[in-house]
Amino acid sequence: MDHKPKFFIGQVVRHRKFGYRGVVVDVDPVFQGTEEWYEQVAQSRPPKDQPWYHVLVHEAEHGTYVAERHLDTDPRGGQIDHPALGEFFSRFVGGRYLSMHTLQ
Repeated sequence: MDHKPKFFIGQVVRHRKFGYRGVVVDVDPVFQGTEEWYEQVAQSRPPKDQPWYHVLVHEAEHGTYVAERHLDTDPRGGQIDHPALGEFFSRFVGGRYLSMHTLQ
């Protein structure tokens, strides 16, 4: 089942249930984790055949792997504080993060 990702790399998002903010650093068109991880962590059993996102969590040192249905666009749209930001992005412009490779 083809499902076009709703969010893009560099977009600031918010987790619907847990409320944390973060920035998308990668998008998988379908679930790419292990069955063991899914069984232990994905308690709500989100669909595996839709996009999943790698997200750096604001004011934390970790990232998360999140199903699309758990994310919304962050209404605040402000910058994210995460120690690994510089590994992925070079600047924050117009409410989104851009990498050195982004043509803009």
